[in-house]
Formats: sequence, C-alpha cells, structure tokens
Amino acid sequence: MHHDDDEAWYVVDGTLRFRFAEREVNASAGTTVFVPAGVPHTYETIGSARYLIILTPRRQDLIAALHGAPIRAIMRRFQSEMLE
Repeated sequence: MHHDDDEAWYVVDGTLRFRFAEREVNASAGTTVFVPAGVPHTYETIGSARYLIILTPRRQDLIAALHGAPIRAIMRRFQSEMLE
C-alpha cells in the first residue's frame, strides 16, 4: 500500500489480475486500472502480459531502491508498507 501516491496500469497485451481487500479484478488488453493512494493492492500477470505502469517520481525511486536493499525499510522510507 502506498500512503501518498496513486498508481495506474494500462494493459497492452494479455491480462493482469488485481487484488484488493474485498475484490479481485481481471484487466485485459485495452483496460486501464487506477489505484488511489491508501488503497491496499497487489497484482500479477495471468500467463504473459505487457503493460505500462503510470507512477509518481517517488514510486520510481522506490522501485530503484528495492534492487538490493531490505524491502520493509525501503517501503517505510517511501511512505509505503507491505501488508500481510
């Protein structure tokens, strides 16, 4: 969950499955999924998929920092958390 930043995905090809607290959404090619800040979520590809992620500069910095460092400490640094 990202406390202060929105995210969006545009599915170019294939399908992404999004999971939220109370529901699951399958997004096929041509679909855009917007997740506002503060909404717990996760996603996965169904088979293979190509997609674009639209994110803030802070989310981009988070992804860069995750390569090779303790994940939970980095998530806190970027006002985010991993939920069970």
